[in-house]
Amino acid sequence: MKRQMILGLLAGAALLAAACGKPAASAAGQPPHAGRGAGPGGPIEVGVVTLRAERVVLTTELPGRTAAYLIADVRPQVNGIIQERRFVEGSTVQKGALLYQIDPAPYEAAFEQAKAALAVAEANLPPARSRAERLNELVAVHAVGQQDADEANAALARAEASIASARASVETARINLSYTPLKAPISGRTGRSAVTPGALVSAYQPTPLVTIQQLDPIYVDVTQSSAELLRLRRNLESGQLTHTGRSQSQVRLLLEDGTPYPRQGRLEFRDVTVDPTTGSVVLRMVFPNPDALLLPGMFVRAIVEEGVLEQAILAPQQGVTRDARGNASALVVDEAGTAAVRPLVLGRAIGDRWLVTSGLADGDRIIVDGLQRIQPGMPVQPVAPSPAAGPASGAPGMPPPAAAASGRPAAAGPAK
Repeated sequence: MKRQMILGLLAGAALLAAACGKPAASAAGQPPHAGRGAGPGGPIEVGVVTLRAERVVLTTELPGRTAAYLIADVRPQVNGIIQERRFVEGSTVQKGALLYQIDPAPYEAAFEQAKAALAVAEANLPPARSRAERLNELVAVHAVGQQDADEANAALARAEASIASARASVETARINLSYTPLKAPISGRTGRSAVTPGALVSAYQPTPLVTIQQLDPIYVDVTQSSAELLRLRRNLESGQLTHTGRSQSQVRLLLEDGTPYPRQGRLEFRDVTVDPTTGSVVLRMVFPNPDALLLPGMFVRAIVEEGVLEQAILAPQQGVTRDARGNASALVVDEAGTAAVRPLVLGRAIGDRWLVTSGLADGDRIIVDGLQRIQPGMPVQPVAPSPAAGPASGAPGMPPPAAAASGRPAAAGPAK
C-alpha cells in the first residue's frame, strides 16, 4: 500500500513538470497561428492588388456582313443573238470593256434606212421653201389668191417636220446600234455568265446576263440596337465618355474564323431609321480590300470605338464574387487592416478585368488571393498576390453582363 502511494506521487510530479514546461517550449518556438495560414490568433496574409484609375478606350463588337461597294446587273437593251462573249467568268474588267456582242446587222440596216429617209426629207425642203416664198410675194401684189400661198406655207412646214422626224429616226437607229455591244458599266469582278454565244436575248429582260461587283473598297453593314445607341448618346452628353477625335471613325474587323483583318476601315454613316422588327439601326463601314480577301455576304464582326473613359476603375476578375442572386461584391483591405465587403456595380469585361461602375475607387486594395480563408471583419496582412492565384469562385452559372447590343462581350482595352 505504501509502495502504491509512492508511485502515485511520482506520476503526479511528472505530469506537473510536463505542464510547467509546455509554455516555455511554446514561447521559445513560433506562435501557433503565425504565417499565411494564421487563425484567430493573428492576421491572415492575403494577396491584394491596389487599383488605379486609368484611361480606357471602350469598343463594341457588332456582327455584320460584307456587301459589294458597287453592283451592276448587265442586261441587254435591244433584242438579238449573242455573237460572242469577250470576258472570262470571275475575271476583273474595267469600266467600258466589251462583255458581249449582239448581232448588229439588223440595226446597221435600220440605221442606214433612217439616214436615207433623212436625206429624202432634206431634199424635199428646198423646193417647198422656194414655192412658199414666191407665192407669198405674188400675194402681196394680188397676183395669186391667199389660198395658194397658205397651201405652199403648209407644205413648207410639213417638209421641215419631216426632216425633224427623220433626224429623230436616225438618232434612234444609232442608239439601238450602239446597244449591240454590251459594255461594263463599272469596274469590278464578273460573276457567272447566264448566256453563251448563239443565245437569244430580249431587251430589258429580268435575268441579267452577268453581274459585276466592285470589291475594293467593300462595305460592311452591322446592326446596333437602338437602346445601345441611346445609352451611348447619354454617356457622351453627360461627359462619362469622351470622343477621341478622328480615331473614333476608325473601325477594326474580325473575320469568320476569329482572325483580325489586317486593314482598318472607317465608319461611313449610321442609318436614320430603326427596323421595327429588330429594334436596331444599320451602321455602314468601308474597308479597303485590294487582295479581295473579303467577299460579299461574308459574316464578320466589327470592333467600333464608343469613346474614352478617362478615370476608369478595372478590378481583377478573381477578386470579384457573386451571390446566389448574381449580385457582385469584392473584399478590400480597409484602413484598419481588416477585410471589408464592397457591393459592386459592374460594366463590361475588359480582358481579365471588370469595368467597375460603382463600389471601388482609386487606391482601394482589393483581395484577390486567400478569399477562401477569410471573412468580412477579420484582420488581414496584405502581401503581393500569388502568380498561381486562380479566379475566385462565385455563384455557379452566373454569366457576365452583356457588353454589346449583339449579346457578345465587347472587346476593349486600355489606350496605349
